[in-house]
Amino acid sequence: MFPSSPRTNHANPLPRLARRLPRAARFLAAPTIALLALAIGGAPAQAAPISTEACNEAALSQPFQRWGDTSDYELVPGGDFEGSLAGWTLSGGAQRVAGSEPFGATGAVGSYSLELPAGASAQSPFTCVDAAYPTFRLFARNESLLATVVVQVVYQTALGTVALPLGAVVLSSKWAPTLPMLTGSVVPAALANGVAEVALRFTALAGASRIDDVFIDPRMR
Repeated sequence: MFPSSPRTNHANPLPRLARRLPRAARFLAAPTIALLALAIGGAPAQAAPISTEACNEAALSQPFQRWGDTSDYELVPGGDFEGSLAGWTLSGGAQRVAGSEPFGATGAVGSYSLELPAGASAQSPFTCVDAAYPTFRLFARNESLLATVVVQVVYQTALGTVALPLGAVVLSSKWAPTLPMLTGSVVPAALANGVAEVALRFTALAGASRIDDVFIDPRMR
């Protein structure tokens, strides 16, 4: 929870969020930061304190521990692509295909992943977020040379529903975890009395890609 000191109670958290983005993502994230600043600037001064507690009862694990990340994560609904994709929005030929990331991040190696042909897009179901959900990670690989996936966060603000880029993931031909990326959850939570809902959108550029096992970090760091 943010300090209650009068000097910092309404301090804008966006510069700190921007500094935590991977350098390659900062250029694409600039419009996000600008519009978020506008949105939070219009929030009521008496808005409820932002919650830093987990806002659901999803199981937690440490799927990225072998890469030095000991944070607790929860799986985004349907984010392993093994069961129902209800709530996911697929377009441009995005589809579930055989073959999973080989590390068994969910506890066992799966059978499926999500393929994104060039131009295809996939949006996750909206999930509960608050200030305790600052980052997310997933596994990805390319299916063609120079494949890239642009990542957007979709949320509600005082301006309405907004989908803005967080950055781009440049992939390799082998499955690997992405770097942590910021959800920006502190802002929609601030504008929705402490808790809001956010969806993640993945769009393939310059070639086909695959994604698998999308996790969100439910602990404030």
